[in-house]
Amino acid sequence: MSKKPLIGITGDFRPEQKQTQALSWFYTGYYDSVTDAGGIPVMVPPLADDDDLKQMLEQLDGLVLSGCALDLDPIRLGFEKHPASRAMPLRREDFDRRVCTMAMEMKMPLLAIGSGMQLMNVISGGTLHQHVTEDVPGAMYHRDGVEANLRHIIDIVPGTRVDKMYGPGEIRVNSQHHMAVKYVSKMFVVSATAPDGVVEAIEVPDEDWFCVGVQWHPQNHSASALDMQVFENFLAACEEPEPQILQMPVRKAA
Repeated sequence: MSKKPLIGITGDFRPEQKQTQALSWFYTGYYDSVTDAGGIPVMVPPLADDDDLKQMLEQLDGLVLSGCALDLDPIRLGFEKHPASRAMPLRREDFDRRVCTMAMEMKMPLLAIGSGMQLMNVISGGTLHQHVTEDVPGAMYHRDGVEANLRHIIDIVPGTRVDKMYGPGEIRVNSQHHMAVKYVSKMFVVSATAPDGVVEAIEVPDEDWFCVGVQWHPQNHSASALDMQVFENFLAACEEPEPQILQMPVRKAA
């Protein structure tokens, strides 16, 4: 029986506060989705030492860069902070930058979700919109403060990995973000957009390396059954090929 791939998942982090200790946690949807797609999830805490992190990544077959309800620090991105922006803790962002950079240098299969996609684009030389509704002319709603199950159509670019994941027909995805990819890093191609032009998915155009970012959350309770194919395709790219058994030639009796 072949071994299941080990899939690292980054988590969330909250620093120590007056009445509470520092806390790391992992949303169930991520590890359940990895398990359902045929992998074994491995929780990756925000390790401080690069050697420790590299050793851990070398044991893994793929990495999920999880999203966050908070934003990449807008000041760090060169913005004047918008009132709608709430920066994630420094330890969380610093670690996500390190682990994403290392995984990309190793050419690990990588699935970046939500703010994970935004970060992957930024560390590769791309830029972001800080607040879509003000930065994009004619922008549609991408986040609703009341409706947690907001969904919208995406337009998928034919021939991309995302196209192979979803196939033909109208595709709707969940949406809960106000930052978005602006200029796409030269490493990536756009594989899906919203009707207002906002980038919804990017990928490395290399058939031998699964490196995909999606702005929506296929692991979330508001995802559709079709979204599970994101994880299924990712896991397929993480599986080692079955070893071929070489048949020894049979010698004829003298």
